[in-house]
Amino acid sequence: MHWLCLKFSELSTTQLYQLLKLRVDVFVVEQNCPYPELDDKDHQAGVYHLLGYQDDQLVACARLLAPGISYAQVSLGRIATAQKQRQHGLGKQLLSTALAQCEQHWPQQDIQIGAQVYLLNFYKGFGFKRHSQDYLEDDIPHVDMLLTK
Repeated sequence: MHWLCLKFSELSTTQLYQLLKLRVDVFVVEQNCPYPELDDKDHQAGVYHLLGYQDDQLVACARLLAPGISYAQVSLGRIATAQKQRQHGLGKQLLSTALAQCEQHWPQQDIQIGAQVYLLNFYKGFGFKRHSQDYLEDDIPHVDMLLTK
């Protein structure tokens, strides 16, 4: 795996296309969930895009957000892996890399996420704890989770 962590202004047009395609393939097509993909957060100062490439194909991504953009804390979002690449530990590698990048950009900061409920145990395995009751976001059950430092 080859990882890049870039600001929006550092993304090439090809990288941006690949990133948006992967996110739409996973969240809109695969999960059958029309949602506002272009939410005006990608290009804000303090946002980084983690891109995971395998054989020149984008197979994993995550969005890292500074405090105050999505939550009061640092946050992660738009965490996705290509469907064909699942069940090989790529999700764990993606989240581990995303957490390491957060630590590099915002040392010793708590991290909050809005996780799909079916991934609760996956995130618990990284130390995240439930921080809310379940709620619906775009008709998909979610829960807020917090990783404290």
